Amino acid sequence: MITTNLVRVQAIMDNFIRDEIDAEMIEDDDSSIYLSIGDLMSGLLMFFALLFITALLQLAQKDVPKRLIIGNVVGEMKSNNINVKVNPETGDISIQESILFAQGSNELKPEGKAFLSRFIPVYSGVIFSKEEFENEISRVVIEGHTSSEGDEKINLELSLMRSLSVYKYIFSDINFPTKTALSQKILAAGRGEVEADHSRDNPGDRKVVFRFQFRNDELKKDIAETSL
Repeated sequence: MITTNLVRVQAIMDNFIRDEIDAEMIEDDDSSIYLSIGDLMSGLLMFFALLFITALLQLAQKDVPKRLIIGNVVGEMKSNNINVKVNPETGDISIQESILFAQGSNELKPEGKAFLSRFIPVYSGVIFSKEEFENEISRVVIEGHTSSEGDEKINLELSLMRSLSVYKYIFSDINFPTKTALSQKILAAGRGEVEADHSRDNPGDRKVVFRFQFRNDELKKDIAETSL
């Protein structure tokens, strides 16, 4: 009887030990699986990080045409004695209200028409002077801007009417070699007093801006939004 009980106890202990060993093996397998998944995720994150960095480096290299375009615009304006303010970072060209319009009016002055007749052929000529320039500039926007003086809605309408007046004059009264090509890239927009100094009436805020939209900047924006 004692011998039988000892055998049973031994069998129970053997089963317990076997179960413990099996449990440890299962835990080890689970740990290995978790480690493998963790390594895989880390590898994927590293892969996508490298892709993102590579894309940014490629885009940085593509910034070269943008800088060349802006440099060419600045150079051509100076060599043709066209007095405009060019933003060296964006290529935006600001033309003050006093050159184009009488205050509160959207009708181009004679001197404004004369200015555009000199400015547009040179400006458009830079855009289409090289294929890489033409490809990099996806859009040219003519933006009307006002100061913060007066009613906001009226200012917005005035700014749009002014940009439309400039647009219509360019394509109805000015003849230049790249006219058809430019018409496919350009549009008019009214910005009103959105970018004006609202603390005071600043005459410098009354202007028309020729603004480039660069294809490379749009790609950067898309990549940034995707990464988020």
